[in-house]
Amino acid sequence: MINGIIGRKLGMTQLFAEDGTVIPVTVIKAGPCVVVQKKSAAGRDGYNAVQLGLVEDKPIKMKRVTKPMRGHFEKTGGGLPPTRVLREIRLTEEPEAEIGEQVKADLFSDGDMIEVVGKSKGRGFAGTIKRHNFQRGPMTHGSMNIRRPGSIGQSASPSRVLKGTKSSGHMGDARVTARGLTVAKVDAENNLIMVRGSVPGPNGGLVVVKKSEKQKG
Repeated sequence: MINGIIGRKLGMTQLFAEDGTVIPVTVIKAGPCVVVQKKSAAGRDGYNAVQLGLVEDKPIKMKRVTKPMRGHFEKTGGGLPPTRVLREIRLTEEPEAEIGEQVKADLFSDGDMIEVVGKSKGRGFAGTIKRHNFQRGPMTHGSMNIRRPGSIGQSASPSRVLKGTKSSGHMGDARVTARGLTVAKVDAENNLIMVRGSVPGPNGGLVVVKKSEKQKG
């Protein structure tokens, strides 16, 4: 059974519970997606997965499709138009879905626990306080160490900066998986999923929504 879908983060809004409680949610336009390829552990791939293509309102022009990608879609039988976005969803069992089968937001139900994979916002070059939550130095008595990281060297041994030492550098723009999120509401008609919790990435960014292996109950 397919347990994930491709979508785009639209932004945040709020829902109201029956008792009047305000629930902040992130809205994701999930799909519709189409199965482009199947992989099985018994085959040459060695693992179970499906490759999904995101069907968007504005289809890609054929002159924009490269020859390798055109050949990849022709292997499906020629009935599927190329898509801009392709993502692979790993499965625990051999996929039963057929090539060309659609995957929509009704894959999820209210209350499902999910995890969302996306690319975080790029923050550019950042110092250690912003990037790693370092504490700042004293602000008074002529201190020259207000936002500096401090000493990271050694004396005699090993006389070098160890690999992996937290330092300033490029922040964000990395693959992030947000776990422990909950589906607050599903609008299957409009392919919308309201997620309780924060979702990585900017508005309009691509995300992959997958059912969590640890469900409540």
